Amino acid sequence: MKTFTKSILINSTPEKVFAYMDNLGNTGMHMMESSAMMMGSKLQLKQLSENATGPNSKFRWFGKMMGFKMDFTVVVTKWIKDKEKIWETVGEAKTIILKWYRMQLTISPAGQSTKAELSIAYTKPGNIFFRFIANILAPWYANWCLTNMLNDTKKSFEPDSTAKK
Repeated sequence: MKTFTKSILINSTPEKVFAYMDNLGNTGMHMMESSAMMMGSKLQLKQLSENATGPNSKFRWFGKMMGFKMDFTVVVTKWIKDKEKIWETVGEAKTIILKWYRMQLTISPAGQSTKAELSIAYTKPGNIFFRFIANILAPWYANWCLTNMLNDTKKSFEPDSTAKK
């Protein structure tokens, strides 16, 4: 299992930053937009649980990437309001470079700002072809996801910030 972690300071309150990042539509917007890293593809997000946030909230990501079907479900396994959220894939995930992943969001006050820290832990697919691709692309993809999630959040609170994608 590999793990990557990134953090950023955001000029807002921990409560507001957590509320924004708790919404997968906000933190996952980089997967719902066509981009080079998504190979020109984009995924759709569907809420499966009655609750959109909190423990056991459940979502399905689906679509195609490079002609391959992408279909996986994530569930929130830990949720402490305004402080921490952990979500991970459940069931069989149809993905290209990650067999399973778990993301952790930790929010903490940092003076007049808020520190948002994200980490992703993942395993590679068993299929030899996808495992080969994962050896090359998974670290790059994980870093890209974390960077986008944090920078998109910062830009929503600081539109003039110099956060880079």
